[in-house]
Amino acid sequence: MEFLIITILNGIMHGFLLFMLSSGLTLIFGMMGILNFAHASFYMLGAYFAYQVTKATNFWIGLLMAPVLVGLLGGGVERFGLRKVHKHGHMAELLFTFGLSYLTVDLVKLVWGKLPVDYKIPKRLDFTLLTLFTTNVHMYKALIILISILIFISLFLLIRKTKIGMIIQAALFNPVMVNELGHNVSVIFMFVFAIGCALAGIPGVLTSLHALNPAISFDLTNKALIVLILAGVGSIKGVLIGGFFLGAIEVAGVYLVGTPYREVFGLILFVLILMFRPQGLAGKKA
Repeated sequence: MEFLIITILNGIMHGFLLFMLSSGLTLIFGMMGILNFAHASFYMLGAYFAYQVTKATNFWIGLLMAPVLVGLLGGGVERFGLRKVHKHGHMAELLFTFGLSYLTVDLVKLVWGKLPVDYKIPKRLDFTLLTLFTTNVHMYKALIILISILIFISLFLLIRKTKIGMIIQAALFNPVMVNELGHNVSVIFMFVFAIGCALAGIPGVLTSLHALNPAISFDLTNKALIVLILAGVGSIKGVLIGGFFLGAIEVAGVYLVGTPYREVFGLILFVLILMFRPQGLAGKKA
């Protein structure tokens, strides 16, 4: 019984992390139709920006400032990069973001070096909130869960319940009509891309508190793509479900075959979803 409860809790925790990682990617893909292969690079930049700001100030300012900086950078990438290649089609956009991911990693190595940097959990969050059987639940894990829930609620309300959300969705399906109604579609897309990148920066701040290094960008790209496929196009609810589903499978995989092989289960799930339910767990058939 203890083993089952601990496994479920670890799966939930891992699921929330995967949700935070993938929510921005799904927002960009669902609202703009762009598969951003550089998404994990913005996650990495969020971590390094937070590390730098935290050194000069404290963790909380880093948590607030890093996503803002990543979002501004993402908006600049869309304005001066993606917007220029958009006319050449989705393949050009994909190749642009793919190349951007490698460029970002090299720039990070140039500025912060190739070795891990000392980015640790702040002491005020490094304590046991509660103990279940023999397992301690730390405060910073509870903070991650809380922020994940706030992100989910905010995105759901933004897309489904606000005028801005309706304009964003309309701009994807009929940009000419939205332009004619007086809304600047280019600015809308830049705003969406910036928000998606900022959302990648938030988990970067929170989940890189051990050994922050440039390799995390490539390590997380596959996970974000798997959750995106599990979710279905543009489904924030699906991202949460997909994150939990993949999180539970990976945690179970650790107990069954060990940590080195945990990725295998996610890749198998990725292939099966594409074969039998390509619209995703929360998506609808075309």
